[in-house]
Amino acid sequence: MSAAILCEKWLRVVSNLSVSRKGGIAPHKPLLLLVLAELAEQGKLTEKTLPLTGELVFRFLAYGTVVAERRSQRPDIRLPFYYMRSDGCWTPLDENGQPTLERRRAVAAQLNETFLACLNDPDFRNQMRRILIAKYFIDAGERAALYQLVGLSVPPDPVVKEDARLYEAARERGREARFRLTIVPVYSYTCAFTRYRLVTVDSGSIVEAAHIHQFADSRNNHPRNGIALCKNAHWMFDEGLWSLDDDYRVLVATKRFDESGAEAFLLSPKANTRILLPADPNYWPDKAHLAWHRKHHGFESA
Repeated sequence: MSAAILCEKWLRVVSNLSVSRKGGIAPHKPLLLLVLAELAEQGKLTEKTLPLTGELVFRFLAYGTVVAERRSQRPDIRLPFYYMRSDGCWTPLDENGQPTLERRRAVAAQLNETFLACLNDPDFRNQMRRILIAKYFIDAGERAALYQLVGLSVPPDPVVKEDARLYEAARERGREARFRLTIVPVYSYTCAFTRYRLVTVDSGSIVEAAHIHQFADSRNNHPRNGIALCKNAHWMFDEGLWSLDDDYRVLVATKRFDESGAEAFLLSPKANTRILLPADPNYWPDKAHLAWHRKHHGFESA
C-alpha cells in the first residue's frame, strides 16, 4: 500500500475519533495528537515505543491551557493515552512492555508503524492539524489559539468548515450501510407495509431501510429509527401519505392523493392494518420517532 493511501487512511481515523460528546466534545485525544505532531516535527518521534514521560505530560498540559476555561479539572493525559487504543493509533503497554487492558498500568504505547510513518510526513501533519482543530474545537477562540500554537494561520471560515467536514461523507456511508445491514435482516427481507418479500442473487433485497425520523433532521441511525420498506412504500412514507399510530397500525392521509390500480397496490385499503414487526421487540420502531413522523406530516392535527 502506498504512503499516500496510508496517510489518507489515518486522516480518516483522526477525522472520526471516538470521543465523548457529553457536555461538548472532549478535547483530550485531539490535543494529544497535536502534541505528537509537534514531537514528530522536532524529530523526537522516531521510535515505535512512546513512553509516558514528564516531557510528554508537560507538553500535553501546555496544549490543555487552550481549553482551560471550559474544563473544570486539569486534563489527565492517562485517559487519552490509554483510550487512543480504540482508534487503532497505538497499543498501551505495561511496565514489562506487554499490551495492557488496565488504564493505570499503561506506562508506554506501541505506535502503529504506518501511523508513525505518517506523523513524520510534513504534509500529513499539516492536514491532521487542520482537521483536528476544525473538527473538535467549536469555540473560535480555542481554534485561533491552537492555530497559533501549531504555527498555522487562521483559515477563512469556509475553509475551516470544509476541514471539519472532511471524510464526513465516507463515515456517513459506513453508518448508512450498517443501518441497512441491521434493519433489512430483522424484518426478514420483507416490506413491513406490504409484507412482500423478494430476494435475488443479483440485486439482493427489494426492501430498503427507511428512516422514521428523517436522518437529515435527526442524524439518527439507531435501528429503532428504522423500518424495512419496499421502494413504493418508502416513497409514500417519506411523502407523508401514510404513517403509524403507537399500536403500529397504518394511518392514511386519504385527502392528499388520488390513486387507481390493482387493489394489492393501493394505499387506501391499508388504513388501520398492522404492519409486520420484527420477532425481536428491541427492534420495533420507537414510538417517539413515530410521534415525530405523525407531527411532521400533520397526522396529529388531522
